[in-house]
Amino acid sequence: MTALMIQGTGSNVGKSMLVAGLCRAARRRGLSVAPFKPQNMSNNAAVTADGGEIGRAQALQARAAGLLPVTDMNPVLLKPESETGAQVIVQGRRRAVTGARDYATFRAGLMGAVLESFGRLSAAHDLVLVEGAGSPAEVNLRANDIANMGFARAAGVPVVLAGDIDRGGVIAQIVGTQAVLDPADAALVRGFVVNKFRGDPRLFDDGYRFIETRTGWPGFGVLPWFSAAHRLPAEDALDLVSGPASGGVKIACLSFSRIANFDDLDPLAAEPGVELVMVRAGEPIPGDARLVILPGTKSTRGDLAFLRAQGWDIDLAAHLRRGGAVLGICGGYQMLGRVIADPEGIEGPAGESPGLGLLDVTTVMTPEKRLSRVSARHAGTGLAVEGYEIHIGRTEGPDRARPFADIAGAAEGAISADGRVSGSYLHGLFAADDFRAAFLSGLGIAASGRGHEAGVEAALEALADHVEEHLDVTGLLALAR
Repeated sequence: MTALMIQGTGSNVGKSMLVAGLCRAARRRGLSVAPFKPQNMSNNAAVTADGGEIGRAQALQARAAGLLPVTDMNPVLLKPESETGAQVIVQGRRRAVTGARDYATFRAGLMGAVLESFGRLSAAHDLVLVEGAGSPAEVNLRANDIANMGFARAAGVPVVLAGDIDRGGVIAQIVGTQAVLDPADAALVRGFVVNKFRGDPRLFDDGYRFIETRTGWPGFGVLPWFSAAHRLPAEDALDLVSGPASGGVKIACLSFSRIANFDDLDPLAAEPGVELVMVRAGEPIPGDARLVILPGTKSTRGDLAFLRAQGWDIDLAAHLRRGGAVLGICGGYQMLGRVIADPEGIEGPAGESPGLGLLDVTTVMTPEKRLSRVSARHAGTGLAVEGYEIHIGRTEGPDRARPFADIAGAAEGAISADGRVSGSYLHGLFAADDFRAAFLSGLGIAASGRGHEAGVEAALEALADHVEEHLDVTGLLALAR
């Protein structure tokens, strides 16, 4: 077994990006490398080659490693459904719904699945690069931990600690983490990396030496801010930002409280002719938006209530009166219908909610989750698209006679009689360059002609170059055992 684990001094310190960069760097050195994250918490999931789901960051890391994503790369995925509860996905499949307080005990039984998945990846590859979750300094969560030091101890994997200098206090982040760790946990740490530096890294030389002296851990480099990070899919909804006021045609997306699989937006945000606006809670939908997108959500009825609480239902009606278009994807598609029924209480309390009534369809939530990578053909243009479905619920009604797409001869999605409201369960549509260009043309927007997938590949190559230039990659990989 050869593995190395990147843990962080906190959430969002850049662990996912570091692992992706190291995966591509190791691959370029001729190693068969696989990413692994024992436990992740995200509603932005990817459908895997073996028919399950994992965190989107691990799918990107798999791509960096030249692999198709598989469920073993993220054996435990938590998908928040409320402020205090989450769906627990184990090795790609829904295992339970549990509250935060109960999960602390529940996770003790998940280490077996975590080590089983890790063992399979280790046997199949030269190197496994492991990403921690949150921070090992959260020692109040150490009991039954499977995400950080609990896993590292159980699997015997060495750890490198990453700190984020951009948020400030990186010396205290790293030194303080060592101070609170159990000595046996601290013994697994082999060094540190300082991430997200802006300016001349030499200005931090004294701080870098202080950390080395105080902790006894060697440093493996100071990584400057990676300016092309926005070209890679983000996993955290907090990373979604409105595009600059570029003078492009405005497309507005509603920021639901449980927004899910929002990487659908990445190819649109990258188009110079598009000004993508994320409409946050308390903000109105811009009156000059050409298109409003209702994205996926982990809690359809809950976020439908959230939508109404913001007054967005009134804004949508006004938007349509002005001649605007609306696209609902997955949960957003379900909201556009007349009724959403959840008789078994799968996503929350049993019952039903009136939809927005913009499509003549009705959705009934069902226990079975559809997880599928699909090839489809857009009904309006006849263009081929590649995407994936990841949802519960069955949607039927008269507007399904005007489908959004065709999948192997079966109608998918729905379009209103006037053609201005569309709904589909297909994620990832806009990554198809020809379809994206045709779709934008229908809105009066000229596409750039840039290849989205080629852009992601170029960004991964640039990330590996960045990591190689500023970190001691040879020294890091030598730590793996």
